[in-house]
Amino acid sequence: MKLAGRHILKPRGDAALEAGYSLLEILIVLAIIALIAALVGPRLFAQLDHAKVTTARVQVRSLETALQTMELDIGRYPTESEGLTLLVQGDRKQVAGWNGPYLASGVPLDPWGHGYVYEPPVDTAHPPRVHSLGPEGKPGPDDIYNNSGT
Repeated sequence: MKLAGRHILKPRGDAALEAGYSLLEILIVLAIIALIAALVGPRLFAQLDHAKVTTARVQVRSLETALQTMELDIGRYPTESEGLTLLVQGDRKQVAGWNGPYLASGVPLDPWGHGYVYEPPVDTAHPPRVHSLGPEGKPGPDDIYNNSGT
C-alpha cells in the first residue's frame, strides 16, 4: 500500500509462512533422488568395469605387438628375468639388434594399477603370454588376456 508517497509496511504474516519449502517436501525430493541413484548407479558402475576390461585387453594386445616387433629385431622374446622391461630399456651392446624402445611411454599399468604379467614362451612354437590379473590383482578366473584368449 502507498500512502502519500510513502510505503506502509505490513507486518509479516501468512506470506512469510508460505516462503520456502517444508521439511516434508525436501524429504520427498531427497527420496526421489536416492531412488534414481539406486536404479542408475549400478548400471554406471557396470559400464565402468566393462571399460576397464576393454582397456586392459587393448593394452595386452599392444604389449604383444611390441613383443613381436622386438622379436623380429633381436631374434627372440625376453626371458622371464628381462620381462616387459626389455621393451623400453635395452642395452644395444648386451642385446644385439635391439632398436627400442618399443613402447612410446613405458610399460603401462593395468586399469586397476597392477603390472601386467609376462610369461615367456615355453618353446619356439608358442608366443609369450601377457595378461592382467584383473581387479583383484591375484591370479584367478578374472585374469584378462586379449580377445583371442592367447
